[in-house]
Amino acid sequence: MISDAIKKIYMVGIGGIAMGTLATMLKEKGFDVAGSDRGLYPPMSTHLQSLKIPLFEGFSQQNPRGFDPDLYVIGNVVRRENPEAEYIMSQERPYVSMPQALGRFFLSGQKGLVVAGTHGKSTTTSLLAWVLEQGGRDPSAFIGAFVRDWGRSYRLGRGEYMVIEGDEYDTAYFDKGPKFLHYQPHIGIVTGIEFDHADIFADFDAVLKAFRDFAAIIPERGHLIVNADDPNCSAIAANCKGNVLTYGFAHRADWRIRSVCYRAGEVSFKLRHPGNFREETIRSRLSGRHNVWNVAAVFAAACLAGMPVEQIRDAIFSFGGVRRRQEIVYDEGDVTVIDDFAHHPSAVRETVAGLKMFYPGRRLVAAFEPRTNSSRRKVFQEQYAKAFDDADMICIKEPPGLESIPESERLDTRKLVGDICAREKDAHFFHDPGELVSFLLGSSRPGDLIVCMSNGSFDGLPQKLAEGLTNLRGRVSRAK
Repeated sequence: MISDAIKKIYMVGIGGIAMGTLATMLKEKGFDVAGSDRGLYPPMSTHLQSLKIPLFEGFSQQNPRGFDPDLYVIGNVVRRENPEAEYIMSQERPYVSMPQALGRFFLSGQKGLVVAGTHGKSTTTSLLAWVLEQGGRDPSAFIGAFVRDWGRSYRLGRGEYMVIEGDEYDTAYFDKGPKFLHYQPHIGIVTGIEFDHADIFADFDAVLKAFRDFAAIIPERGHLIVNADDPNCSAIAANCKGNVLTYGFAHRADWRIRSVCYRAGEVSFKLRHPGNFREETIRSRLSGRHNVWNVAAVFAAACLAGMPVEQIRDAIFSFGGVRRRQEIVYDEGDVTVIDDFAHHPSAVRETVAGLKMFYPGRRLVAAFEPRTNSSRRKVFQEQYAKAFDDADMICIKEPPGLESIPESERLDTRKLVGDICAREKDAHFFHDPGELVSFLLGSSRPGDLIVCMSNGSFDGLPQKLAEGLTNLRGRVSRAK
């Protein structure tokens, strides 16, 4: 039984983007918050420290005792044998999962506008929240990334909607269902469905079932917005009791994308409005075909939320992007370094292709670390080999933790480099992160665009490259 008189909340696994974001929101709402995690790193670690939230490095039964919390929130990275989880269970202390806490403390009184899908969730959620904010709708938002214009990953508003990034990953060790089933979507967006999270989904049918269940919880007066170019999205639409709208390049799409023009620093396209068949011209500073889809989905959702099209267009073009999604961390001396979160083969392929069009005429150097539970498995071995075709040079770093995966199931990163080379590409293998930094600094030349892709810290590679390039530039200036 959870008391209504909750003042102190302890977060087990606070360092992840979702748990860290929830901790920040709880702090702003007036709760005393503390938490623990293993391997805390920026930007979340520094953000939590700036808010003076007590952080414990590592897990121990001693950590929460001095804080004496009224409620525990247990993140999905935490297993039952975790010492703090064992303490909570043995003492019969009240606890909830992260999605349960979000629903309990923040979703009451607002309609859920939930963005789901294998790719593009953070960008689409951030853009939608930004558009609604710019239109004066005062939304709340819960996002799995830092919005550059806000400098944070959430927003607490008093408007009609709460915009939520809906993850299909499991909720907690005591609730193996997807997180997004807790978010009460009134409007749902599904950007696309592919196999991922091989550590929790046995096969693609299991993934598809999760999204079918998501479509099924949208109410009769609600809306489901899906990508018409993805047949898997069409497969789940039949499960929705509400109104289904589609977007995409396909002729049958309700919101049809036409006449896409990619140029340096900008993408423009026409989007047909299903109500009056008028075509809107949309301009965006987000690169790549995948972001054309994302922008179209946001436009459709914002129209459903009642925003005038002129306001939507202006807000989309003003959007400054998301941290670690094609984020420029260095742009001096004709060399640009970009930090990106891409890790699934499709996301890697679309990111590289989009950047190639966004920065025409430049040598594109792709540094990649396959760090997720799925990407470290051989399930994507062949797909990764084809994902870098638009890059001019490819550097593959062997990820940590491969030993935790059975050798028969493990991604072979050396073979991956060989397979990329067989496609007549310039590819290199690295085991040591320091060697990768040295190689990239030594081989960089004016005009290079270096994109670093990993869902983890990548051992600070983007920042180390920025520092190294700054030092090299300073030496050259002094030599002159």
